[in-house]
Amino acid sequence: LSPFATLSSKTAGRKHEEKECPFRTAFQKDRDKIIHSKAFRRLKHKTQVFLSPAEDHYRTRLTHTIEVAQIARTISRALGLNEDLTEAIAMGHDLGHTPFGHGGEDVLCEIVKQHGKTFRHNEQSVRVVEVLEKDGKGLNLCAEVIDGILYHPQKVEWPHTLEGVVVRYADHFAYIRHDIEDALRAGVLKEKDLPKKHMKVLGPKILDVVVSDIIKMSRGKDKVKLSKNVQYAVDGLYDFLYKNVYTNMLAKKEETKIPILLRLLFRFYHYNADFQKGIKDSDHQLQHTIDFIAGMSDRFAINKFQDLFVPNEWRTV
Repeated sequence: LSPFATLSSKTAGRKHEEKECPFRTAFQKDRDKIIHSKAFRRLKHKTQVFLSPAEDHYRTRLTHTIEVAQIARTISRALGLNEDLTEAIAMGHDLGHTPFGHGGEDVLCEIVKQHGKTFRHNEQSVRVVEVLEKDGKGLNLCAEVIDGILYHPQKVEWPHTLEGVVVRYADHFAYIRHDIEDALRAGVLKEKDLPKKHMKVLGPKILDVVVSDIIKMSRGKDKVKLSKNVQYAVDGLYDFLYKNVYTNMLAKKEETKIPILLRLLFRFYHYNADFQKGIKDSDHQLQHTIDFIAGMSDRFAINKFQDLFVPNEWRTV
Protein backbone atom coordinates (compact mmCIF):
# COMPACT_ATOMS: atom_id res chain seq x y z
CA LEU A 1 0.00 0.00 0.00
CA SER A 2 0.93 3.64 -0.46
CA PRO A 3 2.36 5.41 2.61
CA PHE A 4 -0.77 7.59 2.39
CA ALA A 5 -3.20 4.65 2.66
CA THR A 6 -5.32 4.12 5.76
CA LEU A 7 -4.33 0.88 7.46
CA SER A 8 -7.05 -1.24 9.04
CA SER A 9 -4.58 -2.20 11.75
CA LYS A 10 -4.40 1.46 12.75
CA THR A 11 -8.11 2.23 12.65
CA ALA A 12 -9.42 4.74 15.17
CA GLY A 13 -11.75 1.92 16.15
CA ARG A 14 -15.43 1.34 16.82
CA LYS A 15 -17.69 2.93 19.41
CA HIS A 16 -18.21 -0.46 21.00
CA GLU A 17 -15.46 -3.03 21.22
CA GLU A 18 -16.16 -6.25 19.37
CA LYS A 19 -14.26 -9.37 18.41
CA GLU A 20 -12.70 -8.95 15.00
CA CYS A 21 -12.78 -11.64 12.31
CA PRO A 22 -9.62 -13.75 11.91
CA PHE A 23 -10.06 -13.84 8.10
CA ARG A 24 -11.14 -10.28 7.28
CA THR A 25 -9.76 -6.86 8.08
CA ALA A 26 -11.91 -4.46 10.11
CA PHE A 27 -12.83 -2.56 6.93
CA GLN A 28 -13.74 -5.74 5.06
CA LYS A 29 -16.00 -6.65 7.95
CA ASP A 30 -17.67 -3.22 7.78
CA ARG A 31 -18.25 -3.62 4.04
CA ASP A 32 -19.95 -6.96 4.67
CA LYS A 33 -22.08 -5.53 7.49
CA ILE A 34 -23.36 -2.83 5.14
CA ILE A 35 -24.11 -5.20 2.26
CA HIS A 36 -26.14 -7.46 4.57
CA SER A 37 -28.13 -4.58 6.08
CA LYS A 38 -31.81 -3.92 5.44
CA ALA A 39 -31.13 -0.33 4.40
CA PHE A 40 -28.81 -1.56 1.64
CA ARG A 41 -31.51 -3.86 0.24
CA ARG A 42 -34.03 -1.02 0.17
CA LEU A 43 -31.81 0.95 -2.22
CA LYS A 44 -33.01 -1.25 -5.10
CA HIS A 45 -36.39 0.52 -5.01
CA LYS A 46 -35.15 4.08 -4.42
CA THR A 47 -34.94 6.64 -7.22
CA GLN A 48 -31.64 7.80 -8.64
CA VAL A 49 -32.92 10.38 -11.17
CA PHE A 50 -35.96 8.95 -12.95
CA LEU A 51 -38.81 8.34 -10.55
CA SER A 52 -39.63 4.66 -9.87
CA PRO A 53 -38.58 3.56 -13.37
CA ALA A 54 -40.68 0.72 -14.77
CA GLU A 55 -38.15 0.08 -17.55
CA ASP A 56 -35.38 -2.30 -16.55
CA HIS A 57 -32.27 -0.36 -17.49
CA TYR A 58 -32.53 2.93 -15.63
CA ARG A 59 -30.32 3.32 -12.58
CA THR A 60 -31.70 3.00 -9.10
CA ARG A 61 -29.97 4.09 -5.91
CA LEU A 62 -28.61 0.54 -5.56
CA THR A 63 -27.06 0.31 -9.02
CA HIS A 64 -25.64 3.80 -8.53
CA THR A 65 -24.03 2.61 -5.30
CA ILE A 66 -22.47 -0.41 -7.01
CA GLU A 67 -21.10 1.79 -9.81
CA VAL A 68 -19.61 4.20 -7.27
CA ALA A 69 -17.92 1.29 -5.49
CA GLN A 70 -16.46 -0.04 -8.76
CA ILE A 71 -15.05 3.34 -9.79
CA ALA A 72 -13.69 4.03 -6.32
CA ARG A 73 -11.98 0.63 -6.09
CA THR A 74 -10.30 1.15 -9.46
CA ILE A 75 -8.89 4.50 -8.35
CA SER A 76 -7.87 3.22 -4.92
CA ARG A 77 -6.07 0.21 -6.33
CA ALA A 78 -4.12 2.36 -8.81
CA LEU A 79 -3.15 4.78 -6.04
CA GLY A 80 -2.22 2.04 -3.58
CA LEU A 81 -4.94 3.05 -1.13
CA ASN A 82 -7.03 0.75 1.05
CA GLU A 83 -9.62 -0.79 -1.28
CA ASP A 84 -11.59 -2.35 1.58
CA LEU A 85 -12.11 0.99 3.29
CA THR A 86 -12.97 2.60 -0.03
CA GLU A 87 -15.57 -0.04 -0.81
CA ALA A 88 -17.13 0.09 2.66
CA ILE A 89 -17.60 3.86 2.39
CA ALA A 90 -19.00 3.57 -1.14
CA MET A 91 -21.49 0.85 -0.20
CA GLY A 92 -22.75 2.86 2.76
CA HIS A 93 -22.73 6.40 1.42
CA ASP A 94 -26.41 6.60 0.39
CA LEU A 95 -28.07 4.32 2.98
CA GLY A 96 -29.96 7.26 4.46
CA HIS A 97 -31.28 8.60 1.19
CA THR A 98 -34.98 9.34 1.01
CA PRO A 99 -37.46 7.81 -1.41
CA PHE A 100 -37.79 9.65 -4.73
CA GLY A 101 -34.18 10.80 -4.91
CA HIS A 102 -33.15 14.39 -4.29
CA GLY A 103 -36.72 15.51 -4.95
CA GLY A 104 -37.83 13.50 -1.94
CA GLU A 105 -34.92 14.81 0.11
CA ASP A 106 -35.87 18.43 -0.69
CA VAL A 107 -39.46 17.83 0.41
CA LEU A 108 -38.42 16.15 3.65
CA CYS A 109 -36.02 19.05 4.30
CA GLU A 110 -38.91 21.50 3.98
CA ILE A 111 -41.16 19.43 6.24
CA VAL A 112 -38.67 19.03 9.09
CA LYS A 113 -37.59 22.67 8.82
CA GLN A 114 -41.12 23.59 9.90
CA HIS A 115 -40.46 21.53 13.03
CA GLY A 116 -37.14 23.26 13.73
CA LYS A 117 -34.90 20.47 12.45
CA THR A 118 -32.70 19.86 9.42
CA PHE A 119 -32.37 16.80 7.23
CA ARG A 120 -29.38 15.79 5.12
CA HIS A 121 -29.12 12.36 3.56
CA ASN A 122 -25.45 11.96 4.46
CA GLU A 123 -26.20 12.59 8.14
CA GLN A 124 -29.14 10.19 7.92
CA SER A 125 -26.83 7.58 6.39
CA VAL A 126 -24.65 7.86 9.49
CA ARG A 127 -27.72 7.57 11.70
CA VAL A 128 -28.75 4.41 9.82
CA VAL A 129 -25.44 2.66 10.48
CA GLU A 130 -24.97 3.98 14.02
CA VAL A 131 -28.51 3.77 15.41
CA LEU A 132 -31.24 2.34 13.20
CA GLU A 133 -29.89 -0.91 11.79
CA LYS A 134 -30.16 -4.17 13.73
CA ASP A 135 -33.19 -3.01 15.72
CA GLY A 136 -31.51 0.03 17.21
CA LYS A 137 -28.10 -1.49 17.85
CA GLY A 138 -26.48 -0.09 14.72
CA LEU A 139 -23.70 -1.71 12.72
CA ASN A 140 -20.86 -0.47 14.94
CA LEU A 141 -18.62 0.55 12.03
CA CYS A 142 -15.07 1.87 12.20
CA ALA A 143 -14.60 5.62 12.57
CA GLU A 144 -12.99 5.94 9.12
CA VAL A 145 -16.01 4.41 7.40
CA ILE A 146 -18.38 6.72 9.27
CA ASP A 147 -16.21 9.72 8.33
CA GLY A 148 -16.28 8.82 4.64
CA ILE A 149 -20.05 8.36 4.65
CA LEU A 150 -20.64 11.65 6.46
CA TYR A 151 -18.43 13.74 4.19
CA HIS A 152 -19.17 12.18 0.80
CA PRO A 153 -21.38 14.97 -0.66
CA GLN A 154 -20.02 17.93 -2.57
CA LYS A 155 -19.97 21.26 -0.71
CA VAL A 156 -19.32 19.80 2.75
CA GLU A 157 -16.06 19.29 4.62
CA TRP A 158 -13.63 16.89 2.92
CA PRO A 159 -13.27 13.38 4.36
CA HIS A 160 -10.26 12.83 6.59
CA THR A 161 -8.92 9.81 4.65
CA LEU A 162 -7.83 9.67 1.02
CA GLU A 163 -10.13 6.69 0.60
CA GLY A 164 -13.07 8.89 1.60
CA VAL A 165 -11.93 11.55 -0.88
CA VAL A 166 -11.78 8.91 -3.63
CA VAL A 167 -15.40 7.88 -2.92
CA ARG A 168 -16.48 11.52 -3.06
CA TYR A 169 -14.96 11.87 -6.52
CA ALA A 170 -16.28 8.47 -7.62
CA ASP A 171 -19.82 9.44 -6.58
CA HIS A 172 -19.56 12.58 -8.73
CA PHE A 173 -18.10 10.68 -11.69
CA ALA A 174 -20.74 7.94 -11.48
CA TYR A 175 -23.80 10.12 -11.57
CA ILE A 176 -22.46 12.44 -14.27
CA ARG A 177 -21.78 9.49 -16.53
CA HIS A 178 -24.85 7.38 -15.83
CA ASP A 179 -27.28 10.30 -15.66
CA ILE A 180 -26.26 11.26 -19.20
CA GLU A 181 -26.80 7.68 -20.34
CA ASP A 182 -30.22 7.46 -18.64
CA ALA A 183 -31.26 10.88 -19.96
CA LEU A 184 -30.36 9.84 -23.52
CA ARG A 185 -32.33 6.61 -23.07
CA ALA A 186 -35.33 8.58 -21.78
CA GLY A 187 -35.23 11.06 -24.66
CA VAL A 188 -34.64 13.95 -22.28
CA LEU A 189 -31.30 14.63 -24.00
CA LYS A 190 -29.85 14.00 -27.44
CA GLU A 191 -26.15 13.53 -28.16
CA LYS A 192 -26.04 16.88 -29.99
CA ASP A 193 -27.32 18.66 -26.85
CA LEU A 194 -24.21 17.83 -24.79
CA PRO A 195 -21.92 20.87 -24.28
CA LYS A 196 -19.25 20.59 -26.97
CA LYS A 197 -16.42 22.35 -25.16
CA HIS A 198 -16.71 20.06 -22.15
CA MET A 199 -17.26 16.91 -24.20
CA LYS A 200 -14.17 17.79 -26.25
CA VAL A 201 -12.15 17.38 -23.04
CA LEU A 202 -14.02 14.37 -21.66
CA GLY A 203 -14.79 12.56 -24.91
CA PRO A 204 -17.31 9.75 -25.44
CA LYS A 205 -15.76 7.61 -22.68
CA ILE A 206 -16.12 10.00 -19.77
CA LEU A 207 -15.23 7.50 -17.05
CA ASP A 208 -12.00 6.45 -18.74
CA VAL A 209 -10.90 10.06 -19.02
CA VAL A 210 -11.73 11.20 -15.48
CA VAL A 211 -10.42 8.04 -13.80
CA SER A 212 -7.16 8.11 -15.79
CA ASP A 213 -6.73 11.81 -15.05
CA ILE A 214 -7.27 11.54 -11.30
CA ILE A 215 -4.85 8.61 -11.10
CA LYS A 216 -2.14 10.47 -13.04
CA MET A 217 -2.61 13.62 -10.96
CA SER A 218 -2.68 11.82 -7.59
CA ARG A 219 -0.26 8.86 -7.82
CA GLY A 220 2.47 9.07 -5.19
CA LYS A 221 0.96 12.18 -3.60
CA ASP A 222 -0.84 12.89 -0.35
CA LYS A 223 -3.75 14.53 -2.15
CA VAL A 224 -6.36 13.25 -4.61
CA LYS A 225 -7.34 15.68 -7.34
CA LEU A 226 -8.15 16.19 -11.02
CA SER A 227 -6.19 18.32 -13.45
CA LYS A 228 -7.57 21.83 -13.87
CA ASN A 229 -8.93 21.34 -17.38
CA VAL A 230 -10.68 18.05 -16.54
CA GLN A 231 -12.07 19.49 -13.29
CA TYR A 232 -13.41 22.47 -15.26
CA ALA A 233 -15.06 20.14 -17.80
CA VAL A 234 -16.57 17.95 -15.05
CA ASP A 235 -17.98 21.00 -13.27
CA GLY A 236 -19.34 22.38 -16.53
CA LEU A 237 -20.98 19.09 -17.43
CA TYR A 238 -22.62 18.88 -13.99
CA ASP A 239 -24.01 22.42 -14.42
CA PHE A 240 -25.38 21.38 -17.80
CA LEU A 241 -27.05 18.31 -16.29
CA TYR A 242 -28.52 20.35 -13.46
CA LYS A 243 -30.19 22.73 -15.91
CA ASN A 244 -31.20 20.18 -18.52
CA VAL A 245 -31.88 16.94 -16.60
CA TYR A 246 -32.13 17.41 -12.83
CA THR A 247 -34.61 20.29 -13.21
CA ASN A 248 -36.05 19.24 -16.58
CA MET A 249 -39.85 19.29 -16.52
CA LEU A 250 -40.14 16.17 -18.71
CA ALA A 251 -37.78 14.18 -16.50
CA LYS A 252 -39.28 15.55 -13.31
CA LYS A 253 -42.97 15.81 -14.15
CA GLU A 254 -43.96 13.07 -11.70
CA GLU A 255 -41.98 14.76 -8.91
CA THR A 256 -44.70 17.44 -8.65
CA LYS A 257 -46.74 14.78 -6.84
CA ILE A 258 -44.06 14.04 -4.24
CA PRO A 259 -44.75 16.96 -1.86
CA ILE A 260 -48.39 15.97 -1.40
CA LEU A 261 -47.52 12.30 -0.97
CA LEU A 262 -44.72 12.81 1.57
CA ARG A 263 -46.48 15.56 3.51
CA LEU A 264 -49.61 13.45 3.97
CA LEU A 265 -47.58 10.40 4.98
CA PHE A 266 -45.49 12.46 7.39
CA ARG A 267 -48.55 14.04 8.99
CA PHE A 268 -50.34 10.69 9.30
CA TYR A 269 -47.47 8.95 11.07
CA HIS A 270 -46.25 11.87 13.13
CA TYR A 271 -49.64 12.35 14.78
CA ASN A 272 -50.55 8.65 14.91
CA ALA A 273 -50.78 7.43 18.51
CA ASP A 274 -50.26 3.79 17.56
CA PHE A 275 -47.16 4.60 15.52
CA GLN A 276 -45.73 6.72 18.34
CA LYS A 277 -46.75 4.28 21.06
CA GLY A 278 -44.25 4.27 23.91
CA ILE A 279 -42.46 7.41 22.69
CA LYS A 280 -43.47 10.30 24.94
CA ASP A 281 -40.82 12.91 24.18
CA SER A 282 -41.88 15.15 21.26
CA ASP A 283 -38.34 15.36 19.81
CA HIS A 284 -38.06 11.59 19.80
CA GLN A 285 -41.48 11.32 18.14
CA LEU A 286 -40.34 13.71 15.42
CA GLN A 287 -37.12 11.77 14.86
CA HIS A 288 -39.08 8.50 14.80
CA THR A 289 -41.23 9.88 11.99
CA ILE A 290 -38.24 11.23 10.05
CA ASP A 291 -36.47 7.88 10.28
CA PHE A 292 -39.54 6.02 9.03
CA ILE A 293 -40.23 8.34 6.09
CA ALA A 294 -36.58 8.58 5.05
CA GLY A 295 -36.23 4.81 5.18
CA MET A 296 -39.12 4.16 2.80
CA SER A 297 -38.47 2.93 -0.70
CA ASP A 298 -40.39 4.56 -3.55
CA ARG A 299 -42.60 1.50 -3.84
CA PHE A 300 -43.34 1.31 -0.11
CA ALA A 301 -44.22 5.03 0.05
CA ILE A 302 -46.55 4.80 -2.94
CA ASN A 303 -48.27 1.69 -1.58
CA LYS A 304 -48.71 3.24 1.86
CA PHE A 305 -50.17 6.38 0.32
CA GLN A 306 -52.66 4.33 -1.70
CA ASP A 307 -53.63 2.25 1.32
CA LEU A 308 -54.16 5.30 3.52
CA PHE A 309 -55.55 7.96 1.20
CA VAL A 310 -56.94 6.36 -1.98
CA PRO A 311 -60.34 4.69 -1.48
CA ASN A 312 -60.82 1.20 -2.82
CA GLU A 313 -63.78 0.29 -4.97
CA TRP A 314 -66.66 -1.37 -3.18
CA ARG A 315 -66.92 -4.97 -4.23
CA THR A 316 -69.55 -7.50 -3.22
CA VAL A 317 -67.88 -10.73 -2.18
